[in-house]
Amino acid sequence: MDDMEKTIRKHKGESMAVSVETSVDWRGRPCKSNKHGGMTAAVFVLGLQAFEMMAIAAVGNNLITYVFNDMHFPLSKSANIVTNFIGTVFLLSLLGGFLSDSYLGSFWTMLIFGFVELSGFILLSVQAHLPQLKPPHCNMVLEGDNCLEAKGYKALIFFLALYLVALGSGCLKPNIISHGADQFRKDDSKQSKKLSSYFNAAYFAFCMGELVALTVLVWVQTHSGMDVGFGVSAAAMAMGLISLISGTLVYMNKPSRGSIFTPITQVFVAAITKRKQICPSNSGMLHGSQLPESALVSSSNVRNLRHTEKFRFLDKACIKVQDQMQTSESPWRLCTVTQVEQVKIIISVVPIFACTIIFNTILAQLQTFSVQQGSSMNTKLIKGFQIPPASLQSIPYLMLIFLVPLYETVFVPVARKITGRDSGISPLQRIGIGLFVATLSMVSAALVERKRRNSALDSNKILSIFWIAPQFLIFGLSEMFTAVGLIEFFYKQSVEGMQSFLTAMTYCSYSFGFFLSSLLVSLVNRITSSHSSTQGWLGDNDLNKDRLDLFYWLLAALSLINFFNYLFWSRWYSYNPSLSPTSQHDSYAEDLENHSHNSSKHIAAHDNNIP
Repeated sequence: MDDMEKTIRKHKGESMAVSVETSVDWRGRPCKSNKHGGMTAAVFVLGLQAFEMMAIAAVGNNLITYVFNDMHFPLSKSANIVTNFIGTVFLLSLLGGFLSDSYLGSFWTMLIFGFVELSGFILLSVQAHLPQLKPPHCNMVLEGDNCLEAKGYKALIFFLALYLVALGSGCLKPNIISHGADQFRKDDSKQSKKLSSYFNAAYFAFCMGELVALTVLVWVQTHSGMDVGFGVSAAAMAMGLISLISGTLVYMNKPSRGSIFTPITQVFVAAITKRKQICPSNSGMLHGSQLPESALVSSSNVRNLRHTEKFRFLDKACIKVQDQMQTSESPWRLCTVTQVEQVKIIISVVPIFACTIIFNTILAQLQTFSVQQGSSMNTKLIKGFQIPPASLQSIPYLMLIFLVPLYETVFVPVARKITGRDSGISPLQRIGIGLFVATLSMVSAALVERKRRNSALDSNKILSIFWIAPQFLIFGLSEMFTAVGLIEFFYKQSVEGMQSFLTAMTYCSYSFGFFLSSLLVSLVNRITSSHSSTQGWLGDNDLNKDRLDLFYWLLAALSLINFFNYLFWSRWYSYNPSLSPTSQHDSYAEDLENHSHNSSKHIAAHDNNIP
């Protein structure tokens, strides 16, 4: 893992180390272009992506049914258990990204935590199979007040198994994406152009895993029992690990670089220490800015970043203090321009990251309340066959396995001719389109829930479960734009040694979204119950007594506000020119031009075209 070539460049008497990172094979030897990497290697990672998603989706998307019916937790508490679990999965992706970039490397991180996740699935299956590890059987809808809630060692085993899955899956997720993307060399124009295609392929694998989980595996859980369903998830996870291991000989592995937080901390410490210094008007006087143009891109993986004007207070970390002794300053007092620009990039992407939190709060509803919504509807498709409510979530993925290839083969080539970008549209434009469409999903959900509730209360009529299909379809379309755009954006903005960690920030957005969902549910219940004699909008186990439609309208309003907030921050954001090589037609100038012209024109012409 520690094999790395280092080149020392000297310019104007200053000695500055510029790392030239060489990808290595499984034995630590430099990779060969004709034997390692490319789509051949990425396919094995995509196999892990599909099987791991199949395993975790089958558990996560139907978990509320198991928690409510088998563990006997109240409905609102069950929803919070699910959202907290999924939120923890994505929050732990930061740990996985940190361990990968700093110490283990992506391959070993995936392998170790893949087995942790597998052990969690096995323990869940064992508990679901043994009656003595669960509360006595009871119908929560009819006898909710008399049902015994899981407590003591039964609850302990359940949460231990659940969070073993969360730990394993969380540490896997960012590394699956980054390790697959690392198989494409950015100095090779042909492979570089395939990077956006890889992200679409990764989302296609994600959709396939979700689709199988929400149809086959959920059907198995419903008809053969949750113990068998969890067992099938364990088998799928084992298949994913086999796929990962099978590609060992052809992977390009990026060596770990030590703690990724040390250089970041050094910038803040140096900037604070020199806070009374005055930044020079000429950025060429800053330490490390004297490198020649040819040194700006030192390798396919590592580049020295050009100075930018944002967050000028951080530039003070690059000011050299002249003294008579001519002693060299500590790295905690003097940093390079590249170090400072890396920190600026991390700060700059935070608003973009924050704008996707509400989007993932909407996703949380589709995996919790929308499943319960389906449970109170007519699930009969044909005589003798009923649709498991959790399987409704397969509808968007069934659509997307056809839509994603069409996006790649039809939309991208057409958009490429118009914009000149290899990816068709920029990641920021892609994210924004998805954020707007997500609002329509909640509008659809609110309208359908109002109709379902009124039909049940006024005419005692049960609507078909297919009435809630549109909200899943609309959100699936929005997810294709936002989820893939966000991953591509973070990976392309990632800097030396931080690919996995910045990719993990994508999943951290999911985490905050699901935690926000739990917070919103609790706040809405508290506020609405204090102003009425009822238990609140979401306080009852019976949706006919709740006001889920009003909760959906609240989310639609928050989503629309969030979309306009995103428009502001996407206009504000600017790429570091060193991360936008002109060879890929994603130059800094092109991005600025698209931000300044396309945003205003296209928003007026069509709501979906945004910067």
